[in-house]
Amino acid sequence: MARKKIGLALSGGGARGFAHVGVLKVLAENHIPIDMIAGTSAGSIAGGAFASGMTIEEIGVLAKDVGYTNMMRPALGFGGMMSNAPMGAFVRKHFPVTRFEEMPIPFAAVAFDLANSERVVLKDEGDLVTAIRASCAVPGIFAPVRDEKGRMLVDGGVLSPLPAELAREMGADVVIAVDLIGCGATYRTASFTSIGIIIQSALASLRAATLNERIHADIVIEPQIAHLRPDQIGKRDEFQMLGEQAALEKLESIKELVRR
Repeated sequence: MARKKIGLALSGGGARGFAHVGVLKVLAENHIPIDMIAGTSAGSIAGGAFASGMTIEEIGVLAKDVGYTNMMRPALGFGGMMSNAPMGAFVRKHFPVTRFEEMPIPFAAVAFDLANSERVVLKDEGDLVTAIRASCAVPGIFAPVRDEKGRMLVDGGVLSPLPAELAREMGADVVIAVDLIGCGATYRTASFTSIGIIIQSALASLRAATLNERIHADIVIEPQIAHLRPDQIGKRDEFQMLGEQAALEKLESIKELVRR
């Protein structure tokens, strides 16, 4: 009997994306097969790393190197305060492959086309680095990213913060979604950075869209990270630990779906 195909949908969430590393660690250590991955924003970085062939150990080491200086710089043009070109250079340097055609696991990154006001799914062929940069270009913070077709793209979270339906469209029989947005926000301290304030405000409106997308998933892993802000890169270890805990809580349910 053929095994069911397992798809992974990874949401956006800024620095909360470190929780994805913890989830991936639990899935990898428990030999849960992943046949395809769809990622939005921070989920496109973690998902892209795993789909490119990096081991969970290599992803963990990579996560420790992530910082503001190698993810962004002041923008020289219009459209955003910052450019995520350094993020592109970081990905190109560390990922084992940087073309969709070369990826061991089928992968899709979600972006948003400003001109046509529509979701753009970047997959199958083309430059992975450009796709991840586009998927992570939070409107108002990062300048839009021009893709190989000349489209001006921004963060896919505008329409699809949790791409569970996309994972299903890619051929998944079972969809495991990791939601870093739906748990809400109960921050112990307020954000005093412009990036933090914008992301924190955007997350409030993204929650409704995320809840609508969760219906397309068979299992939803929701790390309890409401007390952590999406700009707190320095909390990466706590994010990862909470991602591991949430994945372990759903592990038996995931194994049951795989066995059926």
